[in-house]
Amino acid sequence: MGSPAVSSGQKPHVVCVPYPAQGHINPMLKVAKLLYAKGFHVTFVNTVYNHNRLLRSRGPNALDGLPSFRFESIPDGLPETDGDRTQDTPSVCVSTEKNCLAPFKKLLRRINNGDDVPPVSCIVSDGVMSFTLDAAEELGVPEVIFWTNSACGFITFLHFHLFIEKGLSPFRDESYMSKEHLDTIIDWIPSMKNLRLKDIPSYIRTTNPNNIMLNFLIREVERSKRASAIILNTFDDLEHDVIRYMQCILPPVYSIGPLHLLVNQEIDEASEIGQLGLNLWREETECLDWLDTKTPNSVLFVNFGCITVMSAEQLVEFAWGLAASGKNFLWVIRPNLVVGEAMVVPSEFLAETADRRMLASWCPQEKVLSHRAIGGFLTHCGWNSTLETLRWCSNDMLAMFFGAAY
Repeated sequence: MGSPAVSSGQKPHVVCVPYPAQGHINPMLKVAKLLYAKGFHVTFVNTVYNHNRLLRSRGPNALDGLPSFRFESIPDGLPETDGDRTQDTPSVCVSTEKNCLAPFKKLLRRINNGDDVPPVSCIVSDGVMSFTLDAAEELGVPEVIFWTNSACGFITFLHFHLFIEKGLSPFRDESYMSKEHLDTIIDWIPSMKNLRLKDIPSYIRTTNPNNIMLNFLIREVERSKRASAIILNTFDDLEHDVIRYMQCILPPVYSIGPLHLLVNQEIDEASEIGQLGLNLWREETECLDWLDTKTPNSVLFVNFGCITVMSAEQLVEFAWGLAASGKNFLWVIRPNLVVGEAMVVPSEFLAETADRRMLASWCPQEKVLSHRAIGGFLTHCGWNSTLETLRWCSNDMLAMFFGAAY
Protein backbone atom coordinates (compact mmCIF):
# COMPACT_ATOMS: atom_id res chain seq x y z
CA MET A 1 0.00 0.00 0.00
CA GLY A 2 1.48 3.32 -1.05
CA SER A 3 1.30 6.60 0.78
CA PRO A 4 -2.18 8.16 0.53
CA ALA A 5 -2.86 11.14 -1.65
CA VAL A 6 -5.10 13.79 -0.12
CA SER A 7 -6.38 16.57 -2.35
CA SER A 8 -6.69 19.03 0.51
CA GLY A 9 -3.04 18.60 1.42
CA GLN A 10 -4.01 17.31 4.86
CA LYS A 11 -3.06 13.93 6.20
CA PRO A 12 -5.78 11.29 6.06
CA HIS A 13 -7.06 10.62 9.57
CA VAL A 14 -7.95 7.09 10.65
CA VAL A 15 -9.80 6.32 13.88
CA CYS A 16 -8.98 2.81 15.18
CA VAL A 17 -11.40 1.12 17.58
CA PRO A 18 -10.30 -2.24 19.04
CA TYR A 19 -12.44 -4.54 21.12
CA PRO A 20 -11.33 -3.99 24.75
CA ALA A 21 -9.22 -7.10 25.31
CA GLN A 22 -5.47 -7.58 24.96
CA GLY A 23 -5.74 -10.04 22.09
CA HIS A 24 -7.71 -7.50 20.06
CA ILE A 25 -5.78 -4.38 21.07
CA ASN A 26 -2.41 -5.81 19.97
CA PRO A 27 -3.29 -6.53 16.32
CA MET A 28 -5.23 -3.27 16.00
CA LEU A 29 -2.19 -1.38 17.25
CA LYS A 30 -0.13 -3.06 14.53
CA VAL A 31 -2.64 -1.89 11.90
CA ALA A 32 -2.49 1.61 13.36
CA LYS A 33 1.31 1.65 13.32
CA LEU A 34 1.42 0.56 9.68
CA LEU A 35 -1.06 3.26 8.68
CA TYR A 36 0.93 5.83 10.67
CA ALA A 37 4.08 4.75 8.83
CA LYS A 38 2.24 5.36 5.53
CA GLY A 39 1.36 8.94 6.45
CA PHE A 40 -1.92 8.70 8.32
CA HIS A 41 -2.85 10.69 11.40
CA VAL A 42 -4.08 8.06 13.89
CA THR A 43 -6.57 8.32 16.73
CA PHE A 44 -6.62 5.10 18.77
CA VAL A 45 -9.76 4.68 20.88
CA ASN A 46 -9.70 2.46 23.97
CA THR A 47 -12.43 2.09 26.55
CA VAL A 48 -12.02 4.18 29.70
CA TYR A 49 -11.50 1.00 31.73
CA ASN A 50 -8.60 -0.15 29.58
CA HIS A 51 -7.23 3.36 29.18
CA ASN A 52 -6.84 3.49 32.96
CA ARG A 53 -5.30 0.01 33.04
CA LEU A 54 -2.72 1.10 30.48
CA LEU A 55 -1.82 4.16 32.54
CA ARG A 56 -1.26 1.92 35.57
CA SER A 57 0.76 -0.71 33.70
CA ARG A 58 2.88 1.58 31.55
CA GLY A 59 3.06 4.83 33.52
CA PRO A 60 1.15 8.15 33.55
CA ASN A 61 2.73 9.40 30.32
CA ALA A 62 2.35 6.17 28.35
CA LEU A 63 -0.59 7.43 26.31
CA ASP A 64 0.72 10.89 25.49
CA GLY A 65 1.24 9.57 21.99
CA LEU A 66 3.06 11.27 19.13
CA PRO A 67 2.12 14.43 17.19
CA SER A 68 0.18 12.36 14.66
CA PHE A 69 -0.71 9.37 16.86
CA ARG A 70 -3.12 10.13 19.68
CA PHE A 71 -5.15 8.18 22.18
CA GLU A 72 -8.76 8.76 23.18
CA SER A 73 -11.23 6.78 25.27
CA ILE A 74 -14.96 6.20 25.49
CA PRO A 75 -16.95 4.60 28.34
CA ASP A 76 -17.99 0.98 27.86
CA GLY A 77 -21.25 1.44 29.76
CA LEU A 78 -20.33 -0.99 32.55
CA PRO A 79 -20.09 0.05 36.22
CA GLU A 80 -16.80 1.84 36.80
CA THR A 81 -14.14 -0.14 38.65
CA ASP A 82 -10.38 0.11 39.16
CA GLY A 83 -9.80 -3.56 38.42
CA ASP A 84 -6.85 -5.04 36.56
CA ARG A 85 -8.58 -8.03 35.04
CA THR A 86 -9.97 -8.85 31.63
CA GLN A 87 -13.65 -8.01 31.79
CA ASP A 88 -16.39 -10.58 31.33
CA THR A 89 -16.70 -11.04 27.57
CA PRO A 90 -20.52 -11.35 27.24
CA SER A 91 -21.03 -8.33 29.52
CA VAL A 92 -18.61 -6.20 27.49
CA CYS A 93 -20.18 -7.25 24.19
CA VAL A 94 -23.71 -6.43 25.31
CA SER A 95 -22.68 -3.14 26.91
CA THR A 96 -20.53 -1.82 24.06
CA GLU A 97 -23.21 -2.70 21.51
CA LYS A 98 -25.83 -0.85 23.54
CA ASN A 99 -23.93 2.06 25.04
CA CYS A 100 -20.87 3.04 23.00
CA LEU A 101 -22.37 4.58 19.86
CA ALA A 102 -23.40 7.88 21.46
CA PRO A 103 -20.04 8.62 23.14
CA PHE A 104 -18.23 7.53 19.97
CA LYS A 105 -20.24 9.98 17.86
CA LYS A 106 -19.51 12.68 20.43
CA LEU A 107 -15.78 11.92 20.18
CA LEU A 108 -15.85 12.16 16.37
CA ARG A 109 -17.65 15.51 16.53
CA ARG A 110 -15.06 16.83 18.97
CA ILE A 111 -12.22 15.69 16.73
CA ASN A 112 -13.77 17.25 13.64
CA ASN A 113 -14.55 20.51 15.43
CA GLY A 114 -10.97 20.91 16.62
CA ASP A 115 -8.26 22.83 14.83
CA ASP A 116 -5.22 20.76 15.80
CA VAL A 117 -5.85 17.56 13.78
CA PRO A 118 -7.16 16.80 10.29
CA PRO A 119 -10.82 15.76 10.00
CA VAL A 120 -11.65 12.07 10.29
CA SER A 121 -11.46 10.44 6.86
CA CYS A 122 -11.93 6.75 7.71
CA ILE A 123 -12.54 4.31 10.57
CA VAL A 124 -10.99 0.90 11.24
CA SER A 125 -13.05 -1.00 13.78
CA ASP A 126 -12.86 -4.42 15.36
CA GLY A 127 -15.40 -6.88 13.96
CA VAL A 128 -17.21 -7.02 17.30
CA MET A 129 -17.35 -3.22 17.69
CA SER A 130 -19.57 -2.70 14.65
CA PHE A 131 -21.70 -0.03 16.33
CA THR A 132 -19.09 2.24 14.74
CA LEU A 133 -20.64 1.59 11.31
CA ASP A 134 -23.60 3.81 12.21
CA ALA A 135 -21.22 6.63 13.06
CA ALA A 136 -19.21 6.17 9.85
CA GLU A 137 -22.35 6.23 7.73
CA GLU A 138 -23.62 9.34 9.48
CA LEU A 139 -20.26 11.03 9.01
CA GLY A 140 -20.03 9.91 5.39
CA VAL A 141 -16.64 8.21 5.70
CA PRO A 142 -15.62 4.64 4.79
CA GLU A 143 -15.21 2.02 7.49
CA VAL A 144 -13.02 -1.06 7.36
CA ILE A 145 -13.94 -3.92 9.69
CA PHE A 146 -11.01 -5.86 11.17
CA TRP A 147 -11.78 -9.41 12.27
CA THR A 148 -8.85 -10.50 14.42
CA ASN A 149 -9.46 -14.25 14.22
CA SER A 150 -8.45 -16.54 11.36
CA ALA A 151 -10.31 -16.62 8.07
CA CYS A 152 -11.47 -20.14 9.00
CA GLY A 153 -12.80 -18.86 12.31
CA PHE A 154 -14.58 -15.93 10.67
CA ILE A 155 -16.24 -18.09 8.03
CA THR A 156 -17.74 -20.30 10.75
CA PHE A 157 -19.20 -17.16 12.38
CA LEU A 158 -20.76 -16.32 9.01
CA HIS A 159 -22.57 -19.66 9.11
CA PHE A 160 -23.69 -19.64 12.75
CA HIS A 161 -27.24 -18.82 11.66
CA LEU A 162 -27.32 -22.06 9.66
CA PHE A 163 -26.45 -24.09 12.75
CA ILE A 164 -29.62 -22.72 14.29
CA GLU A 165 -31.69 -23.27 11.13
CA LYS A 166 -30.43 -26.86 10.87
CA GLY A 167 -31.27 -27.56 14.53
CA LEU A 168 -27.62 -28.11 15.48
CA SER A 169 -27.59 -25.21 17.93
CA PRO A 170 -28.65 -24.61 20.60
CA PHE A 171 -28.33 -28.16 21.92
CA ARG A 172 -31.54 -29.71 23.24
CA ASP A 173 -29.89 -30.70 26.52
CA GLU A 174 -26.52 -31.43 28.11
CA SER A 175 -26.42 -34.95 26.63
CA TYR A 176 -25.56 -33.34 23.27
CA MET A 177 -22.14 -32.41 24.71
CA SER A 178 -21.16 -36.06 24.26
CA LYS A 179 -18.21 -37.07 22.10
CA GLU A 180 -20.50 -38.92 19.71
CA HIS A 181 -22.61 -35.84 18.97
CA LEU A 182 -19.60 -33.51 18.79
CA ASP A 183 -18.14 -35.83 16.12
CA THR A 184 -21.07 -34.92 13.82
CA ILE A 185 -19.69 -34.16 10.35
CA ILE A 186 -20.09 -30.56 9.14
CA ASP A 187 -19.69 -30.65 5.36
CA TRP A 188 -21.83 -27.71 4.26
CA ILE A 189 -19.57 -24.71 4.92
CA PRO A 190 -18.07 -23.85 1.51
CA SER A 191 -14.25 -24.09 1.30
CA MET A 192 -13.99 -25.87 4.67
CA LYS A 193 -13.11 -29.57 4.72
CA ASN A 194 -12.97 -32.39 7.29
CA LEU A 195 -14.94 -30.46 9.89
CA ARG A 196 -16.77 -31.94 12.85
CA LEU A 197 -19.10 -30.15 15.22
CA LYS A 198 -16.38 -30.03 17.87
CA ASP A 199 -14.14 -28.05 15.48
CA ILE A 200 -16.61 -25.15 15.33
CA PRO A 201 -16.02 -22.26 17.79
CA SER A 202 -17.58 -23.27 21.08
CA TYR A 203 -20.19 -20.49 21.14
CA ILE A 204 -22.62 -22.88 19.43
CA ARG A 205 -22.31 -25.41 22.28
CA THR A 206 -25.12 -24.01 24.37
CA THR A 207 -28.52 -25.21 25.47
CA ASN A 208 -29.78 -21.63 25.80
CA PRO A 209 -31.57 -20.23 22.71
CA ASN A 210 -30.90 -16.75 24.10
CA ASN A 211 -27.17 -17.33 24.53
CA ILE A 212 -25.56 -13.89 24.49
CA MET A 213 -22.42 -14.65 22.49
CA LEU A 214 -24.06 -16.84 19.85
CA ASN A 215 -26.68 -14.24 19.02
CA PHE A 216 -24.24 -11.33 19.34
CA LEU A 217 -21.82 -12.85 16.82
CA ILE A 218 -24.64 -13.53 14.35
CA ARG A 219 -25.61 -9.85 14.54
CA GLU A 220 -22.00 -8.67 14.21
CA VAL A 221 -21.14 -10.69 11.10
CA GLU A 222 -24.35 -9.53 9.45
CA ARG A 223 -23.47 -5.89 10.18
CA SER A 224 -19.98 -6.46 8.77
CA LYS A 225 -21.57 -6.75 5.33
CA ARG A 226 -22.20 -2.99 5.46
CA ALA A 227 -18.48 -2.21 5.72
CA SER A 228 -16.43 -0.69 2.91
CA ALA A 229 -13.99 -3.59 3.31
CA ILE A 230 -13.03 -6.41 5.70
CA ILE A 231 -9.44 -7.11 6.70
CA LEU A 232 -8.00 -10.24 8.31
CA ASN A 233 -4.70 -10.92 10.04
CA THR A 234 -3.83 -13.90 7.86
CA PHE A 235 -2.20 -14.58 4.50
CA ASP A 236 -3.31 -16.17 1.27
CA ASP A 237 -0.96 -19.17 1.24
CA LEU A 238 -2.32 -20.29 4.60
CA GLU A 239 -6.08 -19.86 4.05
CA HIS A 240 -6.38 -19.44 0.27
CA ASP A 241 -9.66 -21.28 -0.38
CA VAL A 242 -11.50 -19.68 2.53
CA ILE A 243 -10.35 -16.17 1.62
CA ARG A 244 -11.32 -16.65 -2.03
CA TYR A 245 -14.81 -17.83 -1.06
CA MET A 246 -15.36 -14.89 1.28
CA GLN A 247 -14.26 -12.50 -1.44
CA CYS A 248 -17.20 -13.78 -3.50
CA ILE A 249 -19.89 -13.17 -0.88
CA LEU A 250 -18.74 -10.17 1.17
CA PRO A 251 -17.50 -6.61 0.71
CA PRO A 252 -13.86 -6.54 -0.44
CA VAL A 253 -11.87 -8.90 1.81
CA TYR A 254 -8.13 -8.42 2.26
CA SER A 255 -5.64 -10.67 4.02
CA ILE A 256 -3.07 -8.29 5.51
CA GLY A 257 -1.01 -10.55 7.76
CA PRO A 258 1.04 -11.74 9.43
CA LEU A 259 0.91 -8.28 10.97
CA HIS A 260 3.80 -8.78 13.40
CA LEU A 261 6.16 -9.60 10.54
CA LEU A 262 4.94 -6.63 8.49
CA VAL A 263 5.50 -4.28 11.42
CA ASN A 264 9.01 -5.65 11.91
CA GLN A 265 9.71 -5.10 8.23
CA GLU A 266 8.22 -1.61 7.92
CA ILE A 267 8.93 0.03 11.28
CA ASP A 268 12.20 0.54 13.13
CA GLU A 269 11.80 -1.09 16.55
CA ALA A 270 13.98 1.63 18.11
CA SER A 271 11.78 4.47 16.80
CA GLU A 272 9.12 6.14 18.94
CA ILE A 273 6.31 4.42 17.06
CA GLY A 274 8.22 1.13 17.15
CA GLN A 275 8.52 1.26 20.93
CA LEU A 276 4.86 2.12 21.45
CA GLY A 277 3.10 -0.75 23.22
CA LEU A 278 -0.29 -1.26 24.83
CA ASN A 279 0.07 -4.13 27.27
CA LEU A 280 -2.62 -4.08 29.93
CA TRP A 281 -0.32 -5.84 32.42
CA ARG A 282 3.23 -4.77 33.20
CA GLU A 283 5.66 -6.75 31.11
CA GLU A 284 8.32 -8.54 33.17
CA THR A 285 11.30 -8.17 30.86
CA GLU A 286 13.57 -9.98 33.36
CA CYS A 287 12.52 -13.17 31.62
CA LEU A 288 14.57 -12.12 28.58
CA ASP A 289 17.70 -11.89 30.73
CA TRP A 290 16.94 -15.37 32.06
CA LEU A 291 16.54 -16.70 28.52
CA ASP A 292 19.93 -15.22 27.63
CA THR A 293 21.51 -17.73 30.04
CA LYS A 294 19.97 -20.74 28.28
CA THR A 295 21.24 -22.74 25.32
CA PRO A 296 19.44 -22.55 21.95
CA ASN A 297 16.13 -24.41 21.66
CA SER A 298 16.23 -25.55 25.28
CA VAL A 299 13.26 -23.70 26.84
CA LEU A 300 9.53 -24.46 26.69
CA PHE A 301 7.44 -21.28 26.70
CA VAL A 302 4.02 -21.64 28.36
CA ASN A 303 1.37 -18.95 27.95
CA PHE A 304 -2.41 -19.32 27.75
CA GLY A 305 -3.17 -15.79 26.56
CA CYS A 306 -5.20 -13.01 28.12
CA ILE A 307 -8.69 -14.56 28.41
CA THR A 308 -8.35 -18.32 28.91
CA VAL A 309 -8.99 -19.43 32.49
CA MET A 310 -8.58 -22.72 34.33
CA SER A 311 -9.35 -24.26 37.69
CA ALA A 312 -6.85 -24.49 40.53
CA GLU A 313 -6.71 -28.26 39.95
CA GLN A 314 -5.85 -27.74 36.29
CA LEU A 315 -3.11 -25.28 37.21
CA VAL A 316 -1.54 -27.86 39.53
CA GLU A 317 -1.83 -30.54 36.83
CA PHE A 318 0.01 -28.33 34.35
CA ALA A 319 2.64 -27.58 36.99
CA TRP A 320 3.43 -31.23 37.61
CA GLY A 321 3.39 -31.94 33.88
CA LEU A 322 6.07 -29.28 33.41
CA ALA A 323 8.04 -30.69 36.31
CA ALA A 324 7.88 -34.20 34.81
CA SER A 325 9.06 -32.93 31.41
CA GLY A 326 12.56 -32.36 32.73
CA LYS A 327 12.84 -29.27 30.48
CA ASN A 328 13.65 -25.65 31.19
CA PHE A 329 10.46 -23.60 31.00
CA LEU A 330 9.18 -20.04 31.12
CA TRP A 331 5.59 -20.03 32.39
CA VAL A 332 3.36 -16.95 32.25
CA ILE A 333 0.78 -17.09 35.06
CA ARG A 334 -1.25 -13.91 34.71
CA PRO A 335 -3.17 -12.58 37.75
CA ASN A 336 -6.59 -13.92 36.71
CA LEU A 337 -5.57 -17.22 35.13
CA VAL A 338 -7.41 -19.23 37.80
CA VAL A 339 -11.11 -18.47 37.97
CA GLY A 340 -12.89 -17.97 41.27
CA GLU A 341 -10.24 -19.60 43.45
CA ALA A 342 -6.92 -18.87 45.08
CA MET A 343 -4.04 -19.39 42.68
CA VAL A 344 -1.45 -21.51 44.46
CA VAL A 345 1.47 -23.25 42.78
CA PRO A 346 2.63 -26.17 44.98
CA SER A 347 5.78 -25.41 46.99
CA GLU A 348 7.06 -28.89 46.14
CA PHE A 349 6.81 -28.01 42.44
CA LEU A 350 8.74 -24.78 43.02
CA ALA A 351 11.49 -26.65 44.87
CA GLU A 352 11.76 -29.41 42.27
CA THR A 353 12.01 -27.01 39.31
CA ALA A 354 14.02 -24.19 40.95
CA ASP A 355 17.05 -24.56 38.67
CA ARG A 356 15.16 -24.73 35.37
CA ARG A 357 12.12 -22.49 35.50
CA MET A 358 11.10 -18.86 35.29
CA LEU A 359 7.62 -17.71 36.32
CA ALA A 360 6.20 -14.37 35.17
CA SER A 361 2.82 -12.68 35.43
CA TRP A 362 3.12 -11.23 31.91
CA CYS A 363 5.87 -10.94 29.32
CA PRO A 364 6.74 -9.45 25.90
CA GLN A 365 5.57 -12.54 24.04
CA GLU A 366 6.85 -11.67 20.57
CA LYS A 367 10.35 -11.07 21.90
CA VAL A 368 10.19 -14.30 23.87
CA LEU A 369 9.08 -16.33 20.88
CA SER A 370 11.89 -14.90 18.73
CA HIS A 371 14.55 -15.67 21.36
CA ARG A 372 17.09 -18.31 20.35
CA ALA A 373 16.56 -20.21 23.62
CA ILE A 374 12.90 -21.02 22.90
CA GLY A 375 12.40 -24.51 21.53
CA GLY A 376 8.68 -25.07 22.08
CA PHE A 377 5.44 -23.23 22.82
CA LEU A 378 2.60 -24.60 24.96
CA THR A 379 -0.33 -22.33 24.10
CA HIS A 380 -4.11 -22.02 24.10
CA CYS A 381 -3.77 -21.57 20.30
CA GLY A 382 -5.28 -18.11 20.13
CA TRP A 383 -4.84 -16.68 16.65
CA ASN A 384 -2.28 -14.05 17.69
CA SER A 385 -0.14 -16.68 19.41
CA THR A 386 -0.49 -19.02 16.45
CA LEU A 387 0.72 -16.40 13.97
CA GLU A 388 3.51 -15.19 16.23
CA THR A 389 5.10 -18.64 16.07
CA LEU A 390 5.84 -17.96 12.40
CA ARG A 391 8.94 -16.09 13.47
CA TRP A 392 10.71 -19.16 14.76
CA CYS A 393 8.97 -22.26 13.40
CA SER A 394 10.79 -24.23 10.72
CA ASN A 395 8.88 -25.22 7.59
CA ASP A 396 8.55 -28.78 8.89
CA MET A 397 7.17 -27.54 12.20
CA LEU A 398 4.68 -25.30 10.41
CA ALA A 399 3.47 -28.17 8.27
CA MET A 400 2.93 -30.29 11.38
CA PHE A 401 1.34 -27.43 13.35
CA PHE A 402 -1.16 -26.30 10.76
CA GLY A 403 -1.81 -29.81 9.57
CA ALA A 404 -2.98 -30.65 13.09
CA ALA A 405 -5.00 -27.45 13.26
CA TYR A 406 -6.96 -28.35 10.17
